[in-house]
Amino acid sequence: MTSLLRGRPGPADEPASPARRPLRLRGDLVAVVVAALLVTASSVVGWRLIEAGVPVLVGWPPLLASWLPHVGPGTVPAVLVALLVALGGPAVARRLRWGPLLVVAYAASLAWTFALATIDGWYVGVAERLATPSEYLAEIPRTPDIAVFLQTFADRIAGQTPDSLVTHSAGHPPGATLVYVLLDRLGFPGGEYAGALTATVGASAVVAVGLTLAALTDRDVARTYLPFGVLFPGAVWVGVSADGMFAAVLAWGVALLALGAVRRGVGGVAFCLGGGLVLGLSLFLSYGLVLAGLLPIAVALVTRRVVPLLVGGVGAGAVVAAFAAAGFWWYEGYEQVTVRYYEPFEYGLLRPYEYWVWADLAAVVLVLGPAVVAGLRRAVWRPRAVPLAMLALAGAALTAILVADVSGLSKSEVERIWLPFALWIVPLAVLLPRPAARWWLLAQAALALAVNSLLATVW
Repeated sequence: MTSLLRGRPGPADEPASPARRPLRLRGDLVAVVVAALLVTASSVVGWRLIEAGVPVLVGWPPLLASWLPHVGPGTVPAVLVALLVALGGPAVARRLRWGPLLVVAYAASLAWTFALATIDGWYVGVAERLATPSEYLAEIPRTPDIAVFLQTFADRIAGQTPDSLVTHSAGHPPGATLVYVLLDRLGFPGGEYAGALTATVGASAVVAVGLTLAALTDRDVARTYLPFGVLFPGAVWVGVSADGMFAAVLAWGVALLALGAVRRGVGGVAFCLGGGLVLGLSLFLSYGLVLAGLLPIAVALVTRRVVPLLVGGVGAGAVVAAFAAAGFWWYEGYEQVTVRYYEPFEYGLLRPYEYWVWADLAAVVLVLGPAVVAGLRRAVWRPRAVPLAMLALAGAALTAILVADVSGLSKSEVERIWLPFALWIVPLAVLLPRPAARWWLLAQAALALAVNSLLATVW
């Protein structure tokens, strides 16, 4: 793998003769075409189901969106960021010192995320996203006392009464709503501040994943990943959906745990404990992130150390205990969510499982992009050529996605819901040959721009 990243011939990169080059390229393109056919099939079947009166309940299957070609204030900046990162990003990632590179990567990710969001305009793309009647901000006026809010939270999830929580607050643990309640009480009220905070935190995930790769593999791998992490097509939904912020929080928890796992002594313990605290907090942002427990296990397997996992578990347990002491028991909330999900007035009961169990995977293809699809093909074809850490993290994320998919508790809207897992599959793009990186990056950016400019996404 090192030879691959440094441009020397290797088993997954340069061929013995130029005549074999089209065969490798053809394999990548075949994988992309197959993925595109999956997306097309999900769209065609979805439309036929809609025409037949089946409650697919999305406007442009397999995405929760509607057809609306448009441009906006963010169009030109998004194109410029895409060109700068695609054409110059790989070279900058190789040559810039590590610390400044992480700063540049975050700045580029932030610019990309906000540029995509503002293709819809600032009001629609940022300020209004979290201020609709079904979103978290609707609960702020109804949360005069945080202690009472936590103590009564589980009782307000299921059912349809005036006191019931709004859709997104009900569908997530209380930590998600509390983020915006606390932001409001700190003097930053309204959708603009909420949207800006959400996208700003969400864009930081690229740094967290980069640090994890650097700790568990080497910086060459992390450097090669960063441009792909920046031009992540899923950034369409990172700006602005709360799930993008959840993805970043989870990523930072994994990063801290990884940094601690490769250190000894007090410093290592501190990192692992901090990682556990952050991972524990993520459990109270989204119930689905319990599946992300596979990621810390992957870190322990790669480093062959169980102590970091135990120390991190102490931190996560402390967060769970703190919420329980405040009046909210995680499992009770999860039970009530499953009840609400299948109530007659909720979409969970209406959306057909037999369609979404495979159409959800088509939505994930649009989140990951063609470069990651091609990288995944290479990882499956020759797993021994993939760094163990990258394989373990991607495998954990893919397993979480498949479990969530089969469970039937994620029917549609997974383009945002599965962002926390999708982030860890993106590094597989580093398996692509270095000379072709610019073209793959342009393809990633083109997909994101097409989705954001042709469709009006809900997030």
